[in-house]
Amino acid sequence: MPAFKMGFQKLQGTVCVTGAGGFLGSWVVHLLLSKNYLVRGTVRDPLDEKYAHLNQLPNASSNLKLVKADLLDYPSLFSAIQGCSGVFHVASPLPSSPVDLIEPAVTGTLNVLKACLEAKVERVVVVSSGAALMMNPSWPDTRAMDESCWSDVEHCRAIENWYCASKTEAESKAFEFGKANGLDVVSACPNLIFGPILQPTANASSLLLAKLLKGSQPLLSSVRMSKTCSDYAEFAYIHVAKLLPKLVYGF
Repeated sequence: MPAFKMGFQKLQGTVCVTGAGGFLGSWVVHLLLSKNYLVRGTVRDPLDEKYAHLNQLPNASSNLKLVKADLLDYPSLFSAIQGCSGVFHVASPLPSSPVDLIEPAVTGTLNVLKACLEAKVERVVVVSSGAALMMNPSWPDTRAMDESCWSDVEHCRAIENWYCASKTEAESKAFEFGKANGLDVVSACPNLIFGPILQPTANASSLLLAKLLKGSQPLLSSVRMSKTCSDYAEFAYIHVAKLLPKLVYGF
């Protein structure tokens, strides 16, 4: 991982990362361990070999604990989050049908936030997506997108873009819950994240890049069809920075 020059003011205590075994989750865990955080990573099965790469990260033997948790199983989430000062909610549900994305995405996110509230977590970073803000046909082309821009959920449903609808509703509900309950919630909205893979299987953005290189994925023909990209290291760093005190980084 590249060296980061910005200083850290550490949050005290253990940090939980949901979905620790995925592409971004693995890099967030990597960065946290490199900064000597105590990390609790949630996975589906801590003994599964597909998560072995996490236990091989620097400082993992002393600072990393993998625990079993399911976004739709509140007791397992609370058990994983209890005793943590901060939480990165990176995990996403994997329903059998794309149409079924919305409800588990919202329910899973709210379960994480309810567990954080009960466990008295100091701050929660919710990993959303650029999909939660870019699917808005009413947004003027000449106006830069900012925190006030949200994807139009009804538009997403009409065009059957269930991923965009799920990310938009989950992030919106997360902020509503945080405001209503006094929970410090921040979000980050990456687009396609590219970089080296820590996990044993390729993620969606890496597969897209492979298809482009092989010529099996057509090049995008217009600005509206274009895809924005994020660097894996910079985005992992942004996530960790968002967990730190607001007075330090202003998030």
